[in-house]
Amino acid sequence: MFKHYIILSSSYTQGERIALDFVNIGAEQGEKLVQLIRDIRYECGENVSASLYVVETDGAEWESVGRKNPFFKDVCLIESEQEFIDLIKADRELNGLDVAKLILSNRDIKCTHLKLEKLVYLCYAEYLCETQGKEQLFKDEIYAYQYGPVVKSVYSIYKKYGSDEISQREIPSRNYVLSARSRVLFSRGGLEKLQSITRTLEKYGKLTAGQLVDITHRKETPWAHCDSSKSNEHISDELILRFHCKEN
Repeated sequence: MFKHYIILSSSYTQGERIALDFVNIGAEQGEKLVQLIRDIRYECGENVSASLYVVETDGAEWESVGRKNPFFKDVCLIESEQEFIDLIKADRELNGLDVAKLILSNRDIKCTHLKLEKLVYLCYAEYLCETQGKEQLFKDEIYAYQYGPVVKSVYSIYKKYGSDEISQREIPSRNYVLSARSRVLFSRGGLEKLQSITRTLEKYGKLTAGQLVDITHRKETPWAHCDSSKSNEHISDELILRFHCKEN
């Protein structure tokens, strides 16, 4: 018999569960396995979803695990420990499209492209100020366009809708098989981020695109401190921290 020690997690960017497999390890290797789990939690966050399973099979090969227990049949075996960690880490950071997808999943909020851009920005600004600049909601940079703050990744996907309501709920640029809400929750600090986004949408979600533009265009707002005639004028976190209060 062969004893498989399996560390199991999920890669939402790949849309599948992933695993590391160690076969018939001794006591010394067992200690290394425990340390590996600690390393995963250190690099990816204490609340990361990573579980340890032990399965006895009649073979050393990975396929024997699926034959023994169908639960593991569709799991992708990762050969490298670092690759396994990197795949999990990739899911721990949000991008602007993740937040846009969450907003569009809210059936009570009707969005044009312009309104969606403003809501994504306001979600970012609110969370940044709530954490006093210590945490970002997502990594995409925000730029000052003519009609307000813009996240380019969101702009590139949804600009085709113009002033029409966005009816397409899928975001084609990401492959993960996961609801928008769960995607946010799985990220680093996910619960706090989800709660912050929910508060922001309760605050601004029922306003029209025009009303949101009026808010971001007020005197002394972060957008007003930039030259919106330059499409690559970056709205920095420093500006948001100092002047987002003008948008409240």
